[in-house]
Amino acid sequence: MAKLRKMLGHPDDPAVRELMAAIEARDKQAVARWAAEMAETRYLPVYRKAFPDGTALTEALRAAKQCAGGEIPLAALKASVKAARALLKEAASGGPAAEAAARAAVTAAGVMASPGNSLGCCFYGAAAAAYDALGTSAAPAAYDQAAEKELRALLAALRETPAAEHPAPWVNWNC
Repeated sequence: MAKLRKMLGHPDDPAVRELMAAIEARDKQAVARWAAEMAETRYLPVYRKAFPDGTALTEALRAAKQCAGGEIPLAALKASVKAARALLKEAASGGPAAEAAARAAVTAAGVMASPGNSLGCCFYGAAAAAYDALGTSAAPAAYDQAAEKELRALLAALRETPAAEHPAPWVNWNC
């Protein structure tokens, strides 16, 4: 069996290009709320299958929404994300789906501080969804198909988020 990737998706994939364009068309606060909501509803349940009692990821996602809404400062969000990031080594013991789900949540929580995380959380989320659905013995092409399906679902959810009237460049993809 080939080693499983921590992330699924590639910046050159058509679904990813569409996702990037949709992210760029929205303001950072809207994207941060969307990323946190996707992680909370789609990936926390995967993580909780292995770790039902953990709260740090939930707290980080809550802080992300509060920061996006102007309710808490960025420094408070960063502290919450740092606490959640400490779980990542432990999350690996829960298997690839739990680890990818934890990485998706931590990365989503960090969008306000690092806008490029908006794409990274999608790649981790695609891995979480694929490994949760297919286990760890599927063919690479099956994982890629499952990842594309998840990326398309994320795109559909993002398209329901209002776009900015005059979006300014705010994200550097570094990919």
